[in-house]
Amino acid sequence: MSSENCVAAAAAQIKKAHSAAIFCHSRPDGDAIGSGLALCLAMRAAGKRAYFVCEDVPPEKFFFIPAMKEVLTSLPEEEYDLFITVDCAEVTRTGSLSQTYLRFRGETVNIDHHISNTCYAHCNCVLGCSATCEIMPEVLQAAGLEITKDVAQLLMLGLMTDSGVFTHNDVTPHTFGVAALLREKGADVTEINYRMFSSQKKERAMLFRRALEKLRFALDDRLAFIPVSEKDIAETGAQRSMTEGFVDYPLTIDGVEVSIALMEMKPGQYKASLRSKGKVNVNAVAATFGGGGHILASGCMLFGEFEEVIERLTYAVYQHI
Repeated sequence: MSSENCVAAAAAQIKKAHSAAIFCHSRPDGDAIGSGLALCLAMRAAGKRAYFVCEDVPPEKFFFIPAMKEVLTSLPEEEYDLFITVDCAEVTRTGSLSQTYLRFRGETVNIDHHISNTCYAHCNCVLGCSATCEIMPEVLQAAGLEITKDVAQLLMLGLMTDSGVFTHNDVTPHTFGVAALLREKGADVTEINYRMFSSQKKERAMLFRRALEKLRFALDDRLAFIPVSEKDIAETGAQRSMTEGFVDYPLTIDGVEVSIALMEMKPGQYKASLRSKGKVNVNAVAATFGGGGHILASGCMLFGEFEEVIERLTYAVYQHI
């Protein structure tokens, strides 16, 4: 299905729905929250009942946007015409909410930009681009929904964070066209940039310092690991969500082609976030462990002792470097 056709199909379902539940992946990032909450606000403004639900509360840094308080962690018991997932490559990424989704017998729409998307909904609007927030404005316009200043702010949040402030190589002229539209609608680029990339709490700075002290290299310095332990999180008073962005730092080092942030979730369980400068397909690396995402940015979960996990990831990168 062409991009125009899949956008039109998703928009048609949204347009005819009177009530909808919108889901995103657990541990939400700016693109997940921005696309889902923007759709929720736009549907409400059109007189529809809409709820945006996520297994986890959004990270504190996103609460400079007032609408963030509308994000729910459980779905109200109502009758729904439509279930929509945003920025979610697999339905299991919704976490504990996946069972609610799978039990639903109504129409489902899947709006996403991940190349690893499994196309699990009745209507799948999956387009390879910088962010789900790059797709959403077209869906909203096709559905006859207004892009207000508040909606534009949310969409710009996702577009800027997932594109690395328009520095990733999946940024295209279309990406800038969407950004121009959102800026025209009132999105505040300066505020988003400051809140997301310049402002941080002391606890995050202290945790980042500890992570840098444990920075290690492999494969002739082409691979870098930046580990974050449960102990360091607890002792610095930081939150897991504050680790966002840690993975990008090692890529600033000359010679490093792949960076992996390895966060301890609990003893024997690690969440790996992978980033590539361009030569290595980290989606393929993550797929080795049941994960996925993008060619240059992916994630997966691994189990085992820390050094064993490091060794397995190193070998997987070696096979693709």
